[in-house]
This record gives sequence, C-alpha cells and structure tokens, in this order.
Amino acid sequence: MKEQLDSILSQGITRGAAPGVTAIVVDRGGVRYEGGFGERQFGGGVAMSTDTVGKIFSMTKALTAVAALQLVEKGRLSLDTPAGDLCPEIAAVQVLDGFDDNGAPVTRAPTTPVTLQHLLTHTSGYSYHIWDETCLRWLETTGAPDITSQEKAALLQPLMFDPGTQWRYGIGIEWVGQMIEAATGMRLGEYFDTHVCGPMNMPDTHFDYNDSMFARAAHLHARLPDGSFMPLPLKQTDSREFDEGGGGLKGTMRDYGQFIRMILNRGELDGIRILSEESIAKMCSNQIGTLPVEAMRSCVPTLSNDGEFFPGDPKSWSLGFQINQAPGFTGRPAGTLMWAGLANSYYWIDPATGIGGAYLSQIIPFADPGSTALFFEFESGVYNAL
Repeated sequence: MKEQLDSILSQGITRGAAPGVTAIVVDRGGVRYEGGFGERQFGGGVAMSTDTVGKIFSMTKALTAVAALQLVEKGRLSLDTPAGDLCPEIAAVQVLDGFDDNGAPVTRAPTTPVTLQHLLTHTSGYSYHIWDETCLRWLETTGAPDITSQEKAALLQPLMFDPGTQWRYGIGIEWVGQMIEAATGMRLGEYFDTHVCGPMNMPDTHFDYNDSMFARAAHLHARLPDGSFMPLPLKQTDSREFDEGGGGLKGTMRDYGQFIRMILNRGELDGIRILSEESIAKMCSNQIGTLPVEAMRSCVPTLSNDGEFFPGDPKSWSLGFQINQAPGFTGRPAGTLMWAGLANSYYWIDPATGIGGAYLSQIIPFADPGSTALFFEFESGVYNAL
C-alpha cells in the first residue's frame, strides 16, 4: 500500500494537483499509511509532512456533531425540542419568502421550529451564500455580514425554507456550536479540548494555532486561472468573534485519523468511550428520509466551484456525514461516510470494510478539479491495495 500511495501522491504533486498534500489511512487498530508530498508554501522549499497543520474547515462539522451528541446522551441537549429554547435568536428566525417589488426581503414565521436534528442534518433552512443565490441576494440587499466575516451577526440570517422540508448545506452547524456553549457554559474550543479532541489524543486540533502548530502550518493557496498557485498570507491569530463549529478548526491528518478510528470502533478509541453505540448508529445511518442530498451550485466562484461527490449516485445524510447509498467508483461500498473542507481537504469512513482515510491540501476555490481527482485516486489506491 505504501509504495502505491506514495507514487499516487507524489505524481499528483508533480502534475500540479496541489502545492502539497498530507494523507493518512487507518483501520480500527491503527495507522495503515501516512505520507506527505510537496510544499507547505508553494515555492517556499519547506516540505509537507505527516505532522503538517492545515485549516480543515468543514471537516470540523463532524466533530461538532460528536460534541452535541455527547450532550444529548447526558440529557443537556435534545434532538427534537426547539433549538430556540437554548438560543433565542433561533426562536425568532424567519423564513425568507422572496423579495417585494422594491427588492426588500419578504419574511414569515416558519411552519415548525428548528431543532438540533434539523441543524445536524442540514434540513433546518439555514444556508450558505456560497452555494445559494437567494441567500446571497439577501446578504447583498441587507448589507449583513456573511459567514466568512467570522462575526456573530453572520449567524442572524433567515431560513431559506421551512425546517424539515429540504436538504441544503448551510450554517446550521455553527448554531450547533452555539447550542453547545449555551448548554455547557464553556467556549466551544474549551469543550473540544476537554471532551472531544483531548480524549481522542488529537493534540494538534484546535480553533487557534498554538506555537507548535503554527511552526508546522501550511499556507492556503489560490488556484489561478492558468492553473498555478498563489500562496496567501498565513497569520497565527485572527479576529473571529466565536468558535466556528461549522468550519473553524486547524489540525493534522494524523489527528483526524484518530477521529476516523473512533467512528470505525463504534464510539470507542483505545479503551476510551467517546460516544455510545446508539449515537454512532445515528451518525452512520440516513437521518433525512427520502430527502436527497443535492449538488452545490457555486454563487461565489472565488471560494468554490460547483461541487458534488459521486454525481448521479444516491446520497443521504446522517447526524454528521454524507452517506453513499450505492457503491462508489473508488471501490467504497454503499454505506460509506464522507465529507470535506473548503480548502480541498477530504475524508471517508467505511464501516463495512473497517477502513478510512483523510487527505489535506490547502487550495481555494473548493472542489478544485486537480486536488479532488487526486483524493479520489488516493482512495482508489487504498481499495486496490486491499
């Protein structure tokens, strides 16, 4: 496996799929493969390695789901009661019904309250402006900040539809993070350190770079029209107003492999119980019924291309992951879990085979054809080696 995956990743860097990548493959018992190729900063001469830290963006979401389900198990959160009981802003949220003749937003009350279940499954009505032109128009019309501002006011957008009626990728998991804070009195990062990343031995996964992490951090890169890469400035601190449960973590793929192993082991990792088997079952099974997971059509090309994993194949959503409902072309079987991060980081978890992997590149826009193809080639290489 090592020879085959090393070759795939190194050749990917040579052909310009990414400035640098780091990747890991794990099974229930431990690490099957680790590798790093290319550079942390394009042209900078510092090699990517297995301990390179990157911004994992929406790979954060599954960890936030774990934190929320821990609190559900303790009776401090509920999947089915109104989320507005803990966060009054959610209780007051309106559904955007369109715009009047003067271009002003027209809103109404939702037909049913938003719940934690809705938020975790992306069926709440909250959306991302990056892939929703109506949400983008609302932001432009009102002058409200978008989620990239890292301002708490960015969470105060309306719903795009009534809860439970559609699947649409959105900021709902940011609200889950706010619910965790309200239920515990802890900042989300503090809760993660104590109850999620700490117990899973993920020392390099935090909302803030510590000095050690920053010394090993990779730069984000913009993919330019000619296919080349432009490194973006890397700062150790930012001016965010809250810990973003939907996309704020920095981390290593070595750490993320620990999380994947916990899911593969049905909630337990190296003798430590993180979640109950009942909660893991909800994270590994369809929780949105017949609602389809749909393609994400880009409205902000600087941040994302159009995105859909395994186009044409049926896909559902659990309390944390997209689920392939049919076998994938890489060799993954039906029932495999996956998701990704905005800077073209990806992972998959295959409970049937007992294997999973994670892959980090640092490229904007999302769904970069070169990096995405390399990830799927990497995954295919794993199944070929097995």
